[in-house]
Amino acid sequence: MHAVADLIADYLEQVPDYPVQPRIQPGDVRRQLASAPPAEPEPLDRILADYKALIEPNVTHWNHPGFMAYFPVTGSGPGILGEALAGALNVNAMLWRTGPAPTELEELACDWYRQMLGLPPEFRGHINDTASMSSLLALAAARERQTDLEIRRRGLAGRPDLPALTVYCSDQAHSSIDKAMVTLGLGLDNLRRIRSDDAFRLDVDALEAALAADKAAGRRPIAIVATAGTTSTTSVDPLRPLAAIARRENLWLHVDGAYALAAAICPEYRPVFAGLEHADSIVTNPHKWLFVPVDCSMLLVRDPALLRRAFSIIPDYLTTTESNVTNLMDYGVQLGRRFRALKLWMVLRAFGVRGLQERIRFHCAQARRMAESLAAEPGLELVAPVPFATVCFRALVDGPPEAQDAFNERFLAEINADGAIFLSHTRLSGRYVLRMSIGNLRTTAEYVDRALEIIRAAHARVRARR
Repeated sequence: MHAVADLIADYLEQVPDYPVQPRIQPGDVRRQLASAPPAEPEPLDRILADYKALIEPNVTHWNHPGFMAYFPVTGSGPGILGEALAGALNVNAMLWRTGPAPTELEELACDWYRQMLGLPPEFRGHINDTASMSSLLALAAARERQTDLEIRRRGLAGRPDLPALTVYCSDQAHSSIDKAMVTLGLGLDNLRRIRSDDAFRLDVDALEAALAADKAAGRRPIAIVATAGTTSTTSVDPLRPLAAIARRENLWLHVDGAYALAAAICPEYRPVFAGLEHADSIVTNPHKWLFVPVDCSMLLVRDPALLRRAFSIIPDYLTTTESNVTNLMDYGVQLGRRFRALKLWMVLRAFGVRGLQERIRFHCAQARRMAESLAAEPGLELVAPVPFATVCFRALVDGPPEAQDAFNERFLAEINADGAIFLSHTRLSGRYVLRMSIGNLRTTAEYVDRALEIIRAAHARVRARR
């Protein structure tokens, strides 16, 4: 145990010395590992030596200060300690009886975060692995609210009496919504991806037109999925108008705030999310911007009884005598539940609200500074607003769109080549775009300056070779 603690501490201190991405090819790691399990026990020292030599150097280092791809997820010290303690306790809090402290701590930690976000007290939270699962559960609740269809009992298959149950989101919504439609049997054909506006937010007029057309065609709209911080640009859909439409049409409103909603703990960012309080369900991931180790996603629901109605199945072997308690197994598909609340609770206490606010403000300020520098750089342009800490940009080159995209692909590869930083990409309006997200706990202003110099140098080299 002490040796592992030393390995963890040394890694966190030395992670900037690694390239963000290992310089290996697919299959390199597996070729160095035994192809069959050992017949006899191996000493732990040998196992840890292999970890140090083969595993640690060959991961992509999400804890690296140069990790600026996707959305950075930092495993902070308090969160790592919470993860280790949860592993030692090895609790399965499926029932209050099987995990009294984990159950009550999960309810408490979720309510703390609800208060930090400024949401009304009727919202109740529970923790899942990722936003993909949280959104799946939310849309299952939206489906369950169609009580006249008796879907929980009768299902969807072989029922000519069912209308097409239709869900609406923007063309910038996360792919997890598509997967939820597949998993719930609603089907991709019944997901309406509504066009976004020039700021990559869901176009309300286009939504109204789609709703009218679908109702006229005999479809049944059941839910709107609004995004509070889209994956590509972190744009926030117009929540207040969407909430008004949802109320008028009796639709479930789910808000995917997996990344950006953490910014709402800062009062100055809360107006960006105006209307959030009218949602039926909200997902936010403490493992993204609250420095809780992966995985930790929180689903907040206005009507927990409806979520319980969608999922609660209690066989005889899981009945208990306790009354007025929460059994977390009733609020989703999982029976086994990790003690994720412990690391969240420890992070919230160790940083405090003020400490978390300071770090989010710092990341947003650094992103604005980077955006200003890139916008002033000859041959580069910003391609989206920067509401939080993600910057989308690309190189300007002559030629047809395909050639421009190919140039920007080479530009990104050149930036990432030496391993000091790692950026990712997306497509906006059909064009290849570079994407930089500043959110790592270990990313300093000096490291942001270094990233800018790497981008400038890479841009010059790629242009010189053109």
